Amino acid sequence: MKSLFITFEGPDGSGKSTQARLLAQRLAGEGCGVLLTREPGGTPLSENVRSILLGKEYPLANPTEALLYAAARAQHVEEKIKPALRRGEFVICDRFVDSSLAYQGYGLGLPMAALEAVNEFATGGLRPDLTILLDIDPKEGLARARSGRGQMDRIEERAAAFHNKVRAGFLALSRREPGRFAVIETGKLEPGQVEALVWNSLESFRRRQTALR
Repeated sequence: MKSLFITFEGPDGSGKSTQARLLAQRLAGEGCGVLLTREPGGTPLSENVRSILLGKEYPLANPTEALLYAAARAQHVEEKIKPALRRGEFVICDRFVDSSLAYQGYGLGLPMAALEAVNEFATGGLRPDLTILLDIDPKEGLARARSGRGQMDRIEERAAAFHNKVRAGFLALSRREPGRFAVIETGKLEPGQVEALVWNSLESFRRRQTALR
């Protein structure tokens, strides 16, 4: 298979991390080189920024939050993602720029043009080939997250209205770029069912790309 940059997006508790791991395992089992990574994080520096962003030690102004996400992403792209793509590996990333647009743009109401510009700079214009959007009602997703970890991070603790805006933002982004997004509703599905739909989405994307050549 030709390598691809694949991102998983969605509200908290949608199952992104599980499905990213399952897809990475399947691709590796077929002999593909795979980098499985996450945001914020993926490098030592970016993981330290993650602890600030998701922790509760520092009160963060909204622009500070957005810029810290972009800074962690810039390091991640240069240190991990671009080198893996140059090696011909599949890169599977749990969250990327779309999360900044959904959370800080739609959720917090920061100017979308500014967020797009700073992330364009941070990534050098790098964009995913395919984005798997796992959609779930935020109330159900947060309940899953709480039961899985027993506690909520700084972002998850925000009001229900914020999380509803984030979900609406993700869906709006998917409508803006239907060729890049594959939307899977996960609320009533078992992980194995979602895994099959993720693989079908990848196969469908590859068939479309082949037809365009």
